[in-house]
Amino acid sequence: MNYDLAFNKLKEFGQEHVLAYFDQLSETEKAELLQQIDETDFSVVRLVNGGASEDEKGKISPLGAMQISEIEERKQELKTKGLEVIRAGKAAAVLLAGGMGTRLGSDAPKGTYNIGETKPVYIFERLISNLMDVVNEAGNYIHLFVMTSDKNNDATISFFKEHNYFGYDVNFVHFFKQEMAPAADYNGKIYMESKYKMATSPNGNGGWFGSMAKYGMLDIVKENGIEYLNVFAVDNVLQRILSPEFVGAVFEGGYAVGSKVVRKAAPDEKVGVMCLEDGRPSIVEYYELTEEMMTEKDANGDLAYNFGVILNYLFRVKDLIEIMEKSMPLHIVEKKIPYMDVEGNNISPETPNGYKFETLVLDMIKLMDNCIPFEVERNKEFAPVKNKTGVDSVESARALLKENGIEL
Repeated sequence: MNYDLAFNKLKEFGQEHVLAYFDQLSETEKAELLQQIDETDFSVVRLVNGGASEDEKGKISPLGAMQISEIEERKQELKTKGLEVIRAGKAAAVLLAGGMGTRLGSDAPKGTYNIGETKPVYIFERLISNLMDVVNEAGNYIHLFVMTSDKNNDATISFFKEHNYFGYDVNFVHFFKQEMAPAADYNGKIYMESKYKMATSPNGNGGWFGSMAKYGMLDIVKENGIEYLNVFAVDNVLQRILSPEFVGAVFEGGYAVGSKVVRKAAPDEKVGVMCLEDGRPSIVEYYELTEEMMTEKDANGDLAYNFGVILNYLFRVKDLIEIMEKSMPLHIVEKKIPYMDVEGNNISPETPNGYKFETLVLDMIKLMDNCIPFEVERNKEFAPVKNKTGVDSVESARALLKENGIEL
């Protein structure tokens, strides 16, 4: 992209200020800024100018899950079917690892954080070990797609190389970057991070499949006949990836998506819950649940909205390709956005000063025709590392890992 094309693109969206310092830049900096302009979707800022608001929820009703008792009864049948799919190379894994370890006191990629006590045990290492359990059981490697971000891509790849991919076959590991969205002030004007870089942020956890497509990962998916993608977040160190029973349940039932869920610890636990919205699969956030919904019971006397999501989903690829052609809902999120002011000073605001734009994986589920919530044991598959201490922390994850016989 040259200057004239960049200027015209910016003018269309009222963002000409992005080129204000162009004449002061080096040739390298000019090239970087022009490339960023070329790759950026500026249409999101129109949501601010148009005063867009979140879509209202439709009619919410309960969605039952395949519960642990049923899974145990059908374990061998589901496992056999799942291993058949995995051995045929029809399933792959997608690790969402674009975040940094900021809340853990680290300025490195979150997956590089050491949770060990007597020896180094990294978050990435635990996830690879969990995936290797399935590789060993199936007898063949599984393609692993790792989504990074602009901020941590190089460091993540270097870390994997430095640790020899924790014993995983390098030919089955594929890195790609998450697409970024611009960050704007309350008037829809994009902030500048520096004279040659716009302020941007990852476009939300619903952007993973579009990012795979943008960076050529779908070519690998199609070439290898991959029909299912198990997408999961970096911070749950106990989660099982492509567990055969889960794969078998989704495949055998012909579902567009399966969602691993855990039974809520309390009716008001702060987790999103699987539900139906206007008869289609959806997720209702904890703050959207009324007191009546929180305490509603099903025919068995259990809570009707009882199964919390843990961001571990198995999507059918053909359905993902279909929804990629549709427009994903975009969420406007008020945030504190560091920026460069007109005098060239770097400002780190103490209160929210604008908007970021995100797509969410729950909206991907809402675009699917059906979904099977698949219950797993909380203490065996849910140990998120979000904080350094307290709830969902390094401390609580360590305790759960040791409870499951994992040496730290």
